[in-house]
Amino acid sequence: MDNYLQVGEDLKGACLRMAVLVTGGAGYIGSHTVAELIEKGEDVVIIDSLEKGHKEAVFGGKLVVGDLRDTEFLKNFFKENNIEAVIHFAAYIEAGESVVDPLKHYNNNVISTLNLLTAMKEAGVKKIVFSSTAATYGEPQNIPICEDDRTLPINPYGETKLAVEKALKWADNAYGIKHVALRYFNAAGAHVSGKIGEGHSPETHLIPIVLQVASGKRDEIKLFGNDYDTPDGSCVRDYIHVTDLAQAHILALEYLRKNSESNVFNLGNGRGFSNKQVVEIARQVTGREIKAVDAPRRPGDPAVLVASSKKAMEILGWKPKYTELSTIIETAWNWHKNNPDGFNK
Repeated sequence: MDNYLQVGEDLKGACLRMAVLVTGGAGYIGSHTVAELIEKGEDVVIIDSLEKGHKEAVFGGKLVVGDLRDTEFLKNFFKENNIEAVIHFAAYIEAGESVVDPLKHYNNNVISTLNLLTAMKEAGVKKIVFSSTAATYGEPQNIPICEDDRTLPINPYGETKLAVEKALKWADNAYGIKHVALRYFNAAGAHVSGKIGEGHSPETHLIPIVLQVASGKRDEIKLFGNDYDTPDGSCVRDYIHVTDLAQAHILALEYLRKNSESNVFNLGNGRGFSNKQVVEIARQVTGREIKAVDAPRRPGDPAVLVASSKKAMEILGWKPKYTELSTIIETAWNWHKNNPDGFNK
């Protein structure tokens, strides 16, 4: 992770071998996936608008600043780069914001992906790994959730991801573009090196906000909802380490290289932790007092989301390495205590 290439180098000839394109590769999960791809010796090209991502998070590959909503940019990009496959992260991810401003999320998440698929079709690129979400399920019928369970999102964020999954199905049918959609649950943690971690602005995810309280950046954590049908009244979520997610994307890429069938997989640890449990474990890991206060429910939050990842384990050969929530939080704390302002130095 020490061969970071600066933005602005000539694109032509940048990828003599066929490369993997990572959209949103300067973001949280994208940057960790880029790190793992580089570790495996893959040629990597990253497209990121840097609206949400950070160029400091990219340690290797070729970073190109651009917006997937710009069709001319995409057309030129695919002409100038020899792309074998795409791993597509670029999207807005705030479920609560999507309820308040759904058109913003549809414009970015759906339109940009359609532009990307069009550019792939014209360039003859036939493989894409898509960053989907457990939000496609909405309020689950079963716990743990399986891939063939009902998909009925309760927020526009989940609807945009499901809309893309459906577009991928028809792109496969019409153009032979094969896909793997990875529906993952709550990404958390940071790279074991401590060099990259979760640095959203504004931050909306529970664990980094809890750790911001631990590091003194916030006075308290608000726990949204204390009257859910769960053991302690707070939401229950399945947390998966970001590096385990990154490895799953690489396995999905290998799957597409070997198979001619599109597929969808859940990614989670299969264990649920309530918001209150997360705070308590964070107190134990950090040794800090973390003030937590109850707040009203947020729109679009299901009570319980826990995954069955049996299919990914059996077909992709995926095996999460970081299965204990305390370990996941330890890696995140290692990043946050040394980078209290995220990537803003």
